[in-house]
Amino acid sequence: MTCPWPQNPIALAYHDAEWGVPLHDDNRLFGFLILEGAQAGLSWDTILAKRERYRVVYDGFDPARVARFTEAKQKKLLGDAGIVRNRLKVASSVRNARAFLEVQREFGSFDAYVWRFVDGAPIVNEFTKHEQIPAMTPRAEAMSKDLKKRGFNFVGPTICYAFMQATGMVNDHLVTCPRHGACAKLA
Repeated sequence: MTCPWPQNPIALAYHDAEWGVPLHDDNRLFGFLILEGAQAGLSWDTILAKRERYRVVYDGFDPARVARFTEAKQKKLLGDAGIVRNRLKVASSVRNARAFLEVQREFGSFDAYVWRFVDGAPIVNEFTKHEQIPAMTPRAEAMSKDLKKRGFNFVGPTICYAFMQATGMVNDHLVTCPRHGACAKLA
């Protein structure tokens, strides 16, 4: 039996192909950072439905390009119904792109930096019920604290844990889900 949360075709496709798969590509990691921040207060289904538009208006989630977004570009984004039109979230995505580039300079890649929070390997959980999956963990809290110290916004512990799940830093597929074993083999 698959995880119970994917309730529509877009969410199911995401669950079956991406969620929990270890990700090491900096642009894709940056994309998830933007999307998880945009999701704050909204459903993940809403963000998944807008993801392709985000990819277009955020220049393929290229952090160097997003870091150069001007006030005029940010204002234009706020008029785009294809994304979450929240001034703070849009401004945060530009600020986060700049901080992301600093992390890349310091660590060689964002991947090298972020995977330190799980000691370089995915945490494979063994949950049998959806209710057992936490909203945050001490590792997510540590990531959040460090990201904030480095100037990132919209990176609270819950957002960080969702980021960790999305990028395969943790495998929270239920043990009854076929994706649990498939993702565990990638660890």
